Amino acid sequence: MDKLLALNTLLEVADAGGFAKAAQRLGVATSSVTRLMDALEAALGTALLTRTPRRVSLTEAGTAYVEQISRILDDLAEADESVLDSGATPAGALRITVPSVYNRIVLAPHLTAYLREYPRVALDVVVTDHFVDLAIERIDIAVRIGLPSGDPNLIVRKLAENPRFVVASHEYLERAGMPGHPGEIAEHECLRIAYGGSYRASQVWTFSRGDVEEKASVRGRLISNNLDMLLEAALAGQGLVLLPAWLVNEHVRAGRLVHCFADWRVTPHNGDAVAYAAYLPNRRHSTKVRALLQFLEARVGQKAG
Repeated sequence: MDKLLALNTLLEVADAGGFAKAAQRLGVATSSVTRLMDALEAALGTALLTRTPRRVSLTEAGTAYVEQISRILDDLAEADESVLDSGATPAGALRITVPSVYNRIVLAPHLTAYLREYPRVALDVVVTDHFVDLAIERIDIAVRIGLPSGDPNLIVRKLAENPRFVVASHEYLERAGMPGHPGEIAEHECLRIAYGGSYRASQVWTFSRGDVEEKASVRGRLISNNLDMLLEAALAGQGLVLLPAWLVNEHVRAGRLVHCFADWRVTPHNGDAVAYAAYLPNRRHSTKVRALLQFLEARVGQKAG
């Protein structure tokens, strides 16, 4: 019995909940999976799996065993990757996480170019709008938007500026008027990003021009954590919205949206929002991590505004 193969197969069976589905994922016959699991249980002298006509599940012993071997196999895979990644040429699996809309507009168009440039790297792109634990999720690089993380356990590297523009449709501005000064924001319907916490209910946009800084409380009937939804609402004439330049520039150029407060820098909080990469200190010497960071700085920086 190939012990390593048996352990990996056990993990697949546990995740799939059945021999047939696990075999399909692995590209082998169901009988091969069944025989391998029988052999593993015989070698251990205990039942790892409960078999019923509808489902295969882990026994109590099987659950404990899978928890332990999962960590061991993950460590083994990471050791293999570290050897691959020690050479001069980037190689091996690279797992990154990126926000959904930023991925669609900015990052995704460049991924094929990256894969062509580094043929020995295999990319695993996790698209999520939530901050994930890089250690638990085994993420090599997290691409994030906003104020750089102050987490002392992370290394942060700026990738690009992330200017934001206040925009609105011609329809809305014809109906409500073009705001000429930040103090007039209170008279307008504003489409707001849901940031969470107390900032969800009460938001202030900060307007800066030279040495002048103005703060304006914003209100509105629509709040969402999805930038695409807010963009569509703005296009439909529902109000003013503060969105990244990389998301609205195309619509401004096409005349679908109007850039308001063009001579002001506007942020939804204090501080400069940027596109940045965050990674764990143990990834700092990784050839593939350094290569991707350099690639993103060159490509993403071009899309910043």
